[in-house]
Amino acid sequence: MTDAHRYLIPAGLHRVSDEIQRSRFITSIGHTPSREAVEKFIAAIRLEFPDATHNCWAYNAGEPGGEQHIGMSDDGEPKGTAGRPMLTVLHHCDIGEITAVVTRYFGGTKLGTGGLARAYGGGVKLALESLPTVERIDWQVLQLTIDYPLVDQLRLLLPRYEAQVDAEEFTDRVRYSLRLPAEQLAAFRLAVTEFSSGRAGFD
Repeated sequence: MTDAHRYLIPAGLHRVSDEIQRSRFITSIGHTPSREAVEKFIAAIRLEFPDATHNCWAYNAGEPGGEQHIGMSDDGEPKGTAGRPMLTVLHHCDIGEITAVVTRYFGGTKLGTGGLARAYGGGVKLALESLPTVERIDWQVLQLTIDYPLVDQLRLLLPRYEAQVDAEEFTDRVRYSLRLPAEQLAAFRLAVTEFSSGRAGFD
């Protein structure tokens, strides 16, 4: 099961093209973390290919495999032959916050409903095979104050919980502003509380 706090997302715009029975299929994939981002991405592709026969699309603006932020369009192709097979591929790709637009330039040969579904779903599969991705991490900020004798022990602890130091201030004690993945937060606080014998301060 995918961790809701971290998962793969597209690293940026990615594009592949294929020719099937003289029709050209151009698949564009983008990172779209919201419905507004989806709409902007689709609009940009339409603007780039205004003379295309179809610009069919599908998206999942949430975590991989999620059902809450999804949508699709056949954009004039026979119902169920474009958007649905595209969305099915996205649903099983283990990548979140993703939109795919398949642009078709009709080449004169009809593919039939099965052929269209294979072409549109296949275009998304082809693009995903070479799609660069990055990990989406839900970062949380934590303010921590400790005594000077504990600084070295804290620094040894940071990598274990993927914690990063954003700022540190030295007064009568040492104050840190840390950033770490949300799923590590509770365990990190417990570890610090234990090694500091409860003397660490959090806010």
